[in-house]
Amino acid sequence: MRSDRSASAPLALKIAAAGGLLFLHLPILLIFLYAFTTEEKSYQFPPPGLTLQWFAVTWNRPDVWQALSLSVRVASIATAVALLLGTLCAAAVSQTRFFGRETISLLVILPIALPGIITGIALRSAFSMADIPFSIWTIVLGHATFCVVVVYNNAVARFRRVSGSLVEASMDLGANGFQTFRYVILPNISTALLAGGMLAFALSFDEVIVTTFTGGQQSTLPIWMLQELIRPRQRPVTNVVAMVVVLVTFLPILAAYYLTRDGDQIAGSGK
Repeated sequence: MRSDRSASAPLALKIAAAGGLLFLHLPILLIFLYAFTTEEKSYQFPPPGLTLQWFAVTWNRPDVWQALSLSVRVASIATAVALLLGTLCAAAVSQTRFFGRETISLLVILPIALPGIITGIALRSAFSMADIPFSIWTIVLGHATFCVVVVYNNAVARFRRVSGSLVEASMDLGANGFQTFRYVILPNISTALLAGGMLAFALSFDEVIVTTFTGGQQSTLPIWMLQELIRPRQRPVTNVVAMVVVLVTFLPILAAYYLTRDGDQIAGSGK
């Protein structure tokens, strides 16, 4: 007797799944297609011709490199801040018990549940009241608010899967708190932290709404793309840059998926 998993899916379900995938990914494929079009000012379908010239044009545009550099710096710093704060919060919530622990956990997660425009307005108001000029650091603070959540969720889930017997055994053998974290806890949560860091970097790299309120006159790569769509100079250049954004955000997400898909086992259980 065949199991339910080995049974073939109905044809209607296969068609529905294929239609859903096309609905999600066909617009992305069109972006890729128009990165090769010979038409500069409109989106004709099918494209009148295909060319690679726009990749060279994009490579020689200094405004693209400036926006890309700012996005990479902001995403890297925001990810580092998120890894530090998210890991510490996850360790406190999952490894200790204290009054208000669940409230703190809710407050940590809340920024990613709020609409981005609310977070952006709140941060802009706070910066204005404190007379803080807009800079790369204001963008980093804005991005860190939701990057911390991503790292926290990954870390706290993995912390809860680490058996307490491992920590107790380490302490019984004479290890101090730092040694226990370095040699016992960190190896068990490292893939979760790496996955959380990759997801945080991807989210920060393509963030638009919060950046609009915290960036001032600075343009990250997504903001540059938005401005180019409003006042286009060379439309295919925007599509080439969009391809880069898709790849930069897709690869970390794919890597994070493979790093965390086998993380449902409790380390140290049964030992």
